[in-house]
Amino acid sequence: MSENKKNIAILGSTGSIGTQALDVIRANPDSFVVEVLTGNGNADLLIKQAIEFNPNSVVIADESKYAYVKEALQSYDIKVFAGNKAIAEIVQMDSVNMVLAAIVGYAGLESTISAIKAGKQIALANKETLVVAGDLVTNLAKEKGVNLYPVDSEHSAIFQCLAGEFHNPIEKIYLTASGGPFRGKDKNFLATVKKEQALKHPNWEMGAKITIDSASLMNKGLEVIEAKWLFNLKPEQIDVIVHPQSIVHSLVQFTDGSMKAQMGLPDMKLPIQYALGYPNRMKSDFPRFSFFNYPQLTFEQVDTKTFRNLALAFEAMNKGGNSPCILNAANEIAVNAFLKDKIGFLEMSDVVEKCLQTVSFIAKPSYDDYVETDLATRQFANELI
Repeated sequence: MSENKKNIAILGSTGSIGTQALDVIRANPDSFVVEVLTGNGNADLLIKQAIEFNPNSVVIADESKYAYVKEALQSYDIKVFAGNKAIAEIVQMDSVNMVLAAIVGYAGLESTISAIKAGKQIALANKETLVVAGDLVTNLAKEKGVNLYPVDSEHSAIFQCLAGEFHNPIEKIYLTASGGPFRGKDKNFLATVKKEQALKHPNWEMGAKITIDSASLMNKGLEVIEAKWLFNLKPEQIDVIVHPQSIVHSLVQFTDGSMKAQMGLPDMKLPIQYALGYPNRMKSDFPRFSFFNYPQLTFEQVDTKTFRNLALAFEAMNKGGNSPCILNAANEIAVNAFLKDKIGFLEMSDVVEKCLQTVSFIAKPSYDDYVETDLATRQFANELI
C-alpha cells in the first residue's frame, strides 16, 4: 500500500459515476491507486478497466459472467470474484483506504454497510443507501468513526458550503433541481410521454434509472431524504428550488440569514474529485464557468401537484421508519416498468403511492426489517403493474 496515495475501491466502476471517477484517477496518478473494481453485468468494460488500472481484485456481480472475466484476466496478476456477497467482502480488505459507493439503487446498501463496518472512509454516490437505511447507516458510521463524503452534486455543494462552518448551526438548506426535461409541463402532456423523451436530460449525462428519476423529480425526493441524514437536519429545514441552468448546485442558509452557494458547470467529475481528494482541492483542467455564457440564473417554485414523487418523498421522510425504504423499492420497480413500456410516466407515482399506503409500516426497523420491507414492496409493486 503506497504511503501518500489513497487506495480506492470503486463499487460500480462500469456505471456513469464509476467511469468518471476513473477519469479523475487517471488524471491524478500521484494521488490515487485503484485497488478494487466491481461491475454489475458489463463484463467487457470491467475487463478493459482492469487491464488499464491493474487493481488487486475485480468482482463481477453477475455470476454467469465469472468464467468469461476470469479467463480474460488470467495472464494478469488480478484476482477475480463474482456475486454481491463477494463485493460486500472485498471492501473489507486491509489495503483499501476509501470506498466509492456508486452501485445504483438498493443493490448498493449491503456493500456500503460492510465497508463502514470495516472502518473504510466512504465517498457516497449511492443515495439509496441513506434513503433506505439512513438511521442505521449514520449511526454505524458514527460508531466506527467513518466519514461519509457526498458525491451527489447537490450534497457535495452543501458539504463544500459547510467547510469551515461545521460549528455553526444550519437554518435551512436549498437543494436545486434543473426541473428535468418536462419542467413546466402539465399532467395532460406527461400522461403520454415516452421513455425516449424522459431519457433526454437538458444538463446532465447520467444512467437510465437516475435520468428517469430526474424527469419525475423522484431523484430530488431521494436527495431530500439523503440530505436529512447526511447533515442531520429536520424535514422542515430542507427545501427544493428549481434552477434550470444547473449552475448553483445548492445553498445553505445560516441562522444569521447569510447564505452560501456552491457554483460551477454541471460536471460530475468535480464533486467526485472533491470527495476522493478531501480535504484538499486538487487541480483540474475541467472547463471553467463564465458569467457571460450565463447572463441570467433563474429560480422558480417546484410544482409538486404535477410531479407528485417529490411530495411523496417528503411524506415518507416525515413519517420515517421504513417508509423511505418502501418509497425507494416501489420507485425502482416503477422506473423499470416505465423503461420497459409497461406503465405510463404518471403511473409511476401511482405505484409508489399505493405501496406507501399498503406495505406494513415499521417505526424502528432493523437491518432485517429493511431487507424484508424491500422484498415485500417489490412484490406488491410488481403485482400492481
